[in-house]
Amino acid sequence: MFKYAKDSQVSITELMLPAHSNFSGKIHGGHILNLMDQIAFACASKHSRHYCVTASVNRVDFLSPIEVGELVTLKASVNYTGRTSMVIGLRVESQNIQTGEIKHCNSSYFTMVAKDENGKNVKVPGLILDDKQSVRRFARSIARQEQSKTRSSRFKSSEFKMEEHIDLIKTQNAKIELFEL
Repeated sequence: MFKYAKDSQVSITELMLPAHSNFSGKIHGGHILNLMDQIAFACASKHSRHYCVTASVNRVDFLSPIEVGELVTLKASVNYTGRTSMVIGLRVESQNIQTGEIKHCNSSYFTMVAKDENGKNVKVPGLILDDKQSVRRFARSIARQEQSKTRSSRFKSSEFKMEEHIDLIKTQNAKIELFEL
């Protein structure tokens, strides 16, 4: 079975209240992450028609602060489907109600896994790629998976070669003091 991404897309808009803010009046990143997790769940569950859990989050960069009183809109779409997992692309935007200005606040990718009633992984419908954008997003998800595998093995404790990294570390804000035991 295959489905179009547009059939599972989800969007929510929420007013940012003082209760969501930190001491400087900006919205807590944790509150935004919570909303992102909720919409990723909704999108993945809508696509798979199963309960879904978050397996991983691929990088969250907060690009613009969100102010109290702004409307925050989160958009989610299935970018990739594996056998039991899906990569959900998320976009977060804020809008100043008075000026109408819209800011891109962050984008992220949540890997969600579909579960059956017993908590076992369950097969998800494939994705129908119907335009250049959907092909690009799917291919990008595959590339991110490959990069993740390389990153994981390169710095694995048993594989790590310290001498390959010493010169790079010396250019950073760090001081190396190795003590032999």
